[in-house]
Amino acid sequence: MNSRVYEQVLHRLAAYCSRGERCISDLRRKMTLWELTENDQSSVIIHLQNEHFFDEKRFCRAYINDKSKYDHWGINKIKYELAKKQISESLIREVLAEMDFTSDLKQLHQLLETKRKSVKGDSEYEINQKLKRFAIGKGFPLDEIEAALNFNP
Repeated sequence: MNSRVYEQVLHRLAAYCSRGERCISDLRRKMTLWELTENDQSSVIIHLQNEHFFDEKRFCRAYINDKSKYDHWGINKIKYELAKKQISESLIREVLAEMDFTSDLKQLHQLLETKRKSVKGDSEYEINQKLKRFAIGKGFPLDEIEAALNFNP
């Protein structure tokens, strides 16, 4: 790749990283669309990483915070989506250990109570089963779901 194209790619990806937290797979996806070779992609990624335009750990923290706080995702779905973004399992575990999930039960309870208003069912058992399926789809573990259903603030 010539130096002019290299500078353009660096500039575009630096701007992309400046708009929000990114991971290596996000950058590689962009560069693959631009039909850059693997060697060129690696050199651009190394340059951007040396300039601190992105950091996988920082991305992981922001992703976990945003998805749990704003999208109300559970830990299982967050882990799955981070793995899809090719974040290492060890980094995911490390960042999750740093995060505080103490208010999750209360948030899950509020989420389920909000959903309960729109769920139709013939019995309380049927409604609870639908709520459990909903929460499992959001990525919450079954034991937390059952605790949230029985939670009395």
